[in-house]
Amino acid sequence: MSGDNTNKQAIARAFVDARRSGTALATYPGERPATLAQAYEIQDAALELWGERQIGGWKVGKVPPQHQQALGADRLAGPIFADTVVEAAEGLTLPIFAGGFAAAEAEFMLRLAPPAGATTPPATNEEARQWVDQVRLGIEIASSPWKGINDDGPCVTVADHGNNHGLVLGPVLPEGEWDAIDSIEVGVFFDGAHVNSATTATMLDGPFGAVRFLIANLMARGIAPQAGWWVSSGAVTGVHEVASGTLVRATFGAADAVEVTVD
Repeated sequence: MSGDNTNKQAIARAFVDARRSGTALATYPGERPATLAQAYEIQDAALELWGERQIGGWKVGKVPPQHQQALGADRLAGPIFADTVVEAAEGLTLPIFAGGFAAAEAEFMLRLAPPAGATTPPATNEEARQWVDQVRLGIEIASSPWKGINDDGPCVTVADHGNNHGLVLGPVLPEGEWDAIDSIEVGVFFDGAHVNSATTATMLDGPFGAVRFLIANLMARGIAPQAGWWVSSGAVTGVHEVASGTLVRATFGAADAVEVTVD
């Protein structure tokens, strides 16, 4: 086994072990990946270590502008395990890594329904819509055992499961409102205090663009998109770090909201 492969396997093993035990990492467990190709190899190695744990979807995040040219990408992806995808409910609580990194993000969640016989990724957002059969309002819990995951850049984020640790599914967005998704004002509140508001009009090419990116990413890695997988399509209002015990509320327009307490 080459030294580079040994390093990738060691990083994957360290993060899988930390996530299984729910403990933080005091130091980064190896030489940080410098390219997205290296980072996805570590992510894939981690998925192999999880064995039969079922994937329930994938998160899509934005590569910060200062890194996009060097990495040749404006988005990144990471797995969401099925046992961390939960329906919104009163009093819902989800865990974060104490001593690690944690953020809560208001997002649109899109459910994949690959067209029969599709063998190539959609080329446009309009084609990507044909791969989606439901849109929900929700919250992504972005948490990692490594506190410096965001500070270290997108390759380190990809290498640790894309920094995902859970998904809350809220109300369905009717298909008749998909065309107007960019006009829905999304807000985030921590313990009742307003954190930020925005719309998907500021998110690259929006939620369906995230689906288009993800399908191409998965297919390039030899992963066949599955019906029923959720796509957490990106933080609408930004990435907001959150402390244990915080009640997170995400609002979508005047009528709809999703809540979860992180602990």
